[in-house]
Amino acid sequence: MSDSTTTVNFHRLTEDEMPWPLRACEKLRRFVDVAGRFGSWFILPLVLITVFDLGLRKTGEFQLWLIDNVSPIFGSTLLQELEWHSHTVLFTLVLGYGYIWNTHVRVDLVRENLHFRKKLWLEFIGLTFFFIPYLCILVYFASIYAYDAFMISEVSASLVGLSHRWIIKSFLVAGIIVSISAGVAVWLQLIIALFGPQNNRFPMMTVEWPEDEGSMIEGKERLDFEKTEDILAKRTRELKERVAAEEAAAKNGS
Repeated sequence: MSDSTTTVNFHRLTEDEMPWPLRACEKLRRFVDVAGRFGSWFILPLVLITVFDLGLRKTGEFQLWLIDNVSPIFGSTLLQELEWHSHTVLFTLVLGYGYIWNTHVRVDLVRENLHFRKKLWLEFIGLTFFFIPYLCILVYFASIYAYDAFMISEVSASLVGLSHRWIIKSFLVAGIIVSISAGVAVWLQLIIALFGPQNNRFPMMTVEWPEDEGSMIEGKERLDFEKTEDILAKRTRELKERVAAEEAAAKNGS
């Protein structure tokens, strides 16, 4: 059992009651959420281009005819690079999204057996000394990487590959910035949870409050099937209630 479960009088903070770090945290969380949802759409071009490329390669001469008479975009090299670029955008933009919703991969062998405040300290130390500093260094070098590509008008190493390499390299920078924003958002929450009033409660992103332990899994509410009403039974009950209400209304009208 957690060492914080002895607190009884919890106070759920409203939006107006939240201190400025939590309000800033919420703005960062929304930014990361929007960026992640935008990036997730790139799964569509990734899948469609891959299927199209694989199908087109089986046509042989038809693919060559498309390249010569329609557009060079139908070449396998260009299509493959578009696949890689779609995957890069998808991967980089959803990294921070996965963190704020606690759906990223964790090694929980040690962490999940710790008390609540030890979990907070572990997350806080990891963000302060590893996660955020490492990403700041990474975004610095990634920015140089993208800038150099723009200045020299870098193109694909393949003679028939894509041009404007700086665009996809800029998405790498954007994805790291989104991840930094996610880290700062969680860091601000941890500051309030560790050093603020211990009876205040607000939505946490990566750690569960002691009284809520076991109610979430990978950032989503865990369903208890023993307590959850059967969907078919619920719909049947609602249908009977609606029919009874209609019959009662008809009788009153007559």
